[in-house]
Amino acid sequence: MGQLSMRDVRKSFGTAEVIKGVSLDINHGEFVVFVGPSGCGKSTLLRMIAGLEEITAGDVTIDGKVVNDLAPVKRGISMVFQSYALYPHMSVYENIAFPLRVEKIEKDALDAKVKRASAILKLDERLKHKPGQLSGGQRQRVAIGRAIVRDPSVFLFDEPLSNLDAALRAEMRVELSKLHGELDATMIYVTHDQVEAMTMADRIVVLDGGVISQVGSPLELYHKPANIFVAGFIGNPKMNFMPVTCLSSTEKSITVSLPNNAEVTVPVVASGGVVKGTELTLGIRPEHVLPHAGEARVETKPTVVERLGIHTVIYATQEDTDAPFVSLLPGAAPVAVGKAAHLGLNGADCHLFDTDGAAFERDVALSDVDPSLLTQ
Repeated sequence: MGQLSMRDVRKSFGTAEVIKGVSLDINHGEFVVFVGPSGCGKSTLLRMIAGLEEITAGDVTIDGKVVNDLAPVKRGISMVFQSYALYPHMSVYENIAFPLRVEKIEKDALDAKVKRASAILKLDERLKHKPGQLSGGQRQRVAIGRAIVRDPSVFLFDEPLSNLDAALRAEMRVELSKLHGELDATMIYVTHDQVEAMTMADRIVVLDGGVISQVGSPLELYHKPANIFVAGFIGNPKMNFMPVTCLSSTEKSITVSLPNNAEVTVPVVASGGVVKGTELTLGIRPEHVLPHAGEARVETKPTVVERLGIHTVIYATQEDTDAPFVSLLPGAAPVAVGKAAHLGLNGADCHLFDTDGAAFERDVALSDVDPSLLTQ
């Protein structure tokens, strides 16, 4: 089945609580990614699901059965680690077959399972090779094959691509997404790389300091972040933030004053209103900055210009505050280091956050959003 639930799951090391009451439901066939900065608890949470870390409080349920006290081998899960953990003296065939030999599976059944896994992972011609004869991507596929042969209810991946170079990571992201579709399996994947999360996940779980900051689809997190932390974490380059002051508000919009006294109206839900003079935070993604005047202008001084062909990334400071400001402009944008760049922004592209960092809800119909706007 591959259904998993966590109810108020907690983990403490001595007096230090690192997982602080996580509750989450994962349905059969979902690809769910745990993402967050180093130290947020994502790997610890995955290891608790696997049974490699003891649960201090709460329950983990797999296919309707509480597994808190079950050994990892009895939980119906398979885990793929950051390191390949292959036996160097064994062939690819024997590495994949190893967990089945431990379970003393009958020979013909074992052979059929290994060959099915090798076919799915395109390793048929490598079955007699040793790990030392394989590329990094092939070794990782062998590790995944060892997980596949066990027919688990849930696959767990702990940063499996972090040891690969950039090109191979991109290739393996595609392979894992295809594998998910072919196996119709439940997969839980841990990464610190938000690009992996955005491109692979059905749902993303953003963790911050041992708690869930937001759960949603990639588009939901990109267009409707719940707070400043999620807004700043999802997206590459990251969102720009600037202090603004409320000038007026209605139920459907808030008009604010920028540090340079420019005004912009942001279409957000403001039921109950916001008092004039309230200090807020405005966010604008670099890809939504305009290379010309918009509803409001931002005067910047570029310090670094990266020419990427299709895009030009400008790292600058705002002339009024010296705060950093990043823009993603067309590849031929006429900008230069040290030369003032007059940029623009529109209220419809902006996000607003209250004094506690919570986001005002944006009126965005995700079904109408162009998927190409996902950050790559």
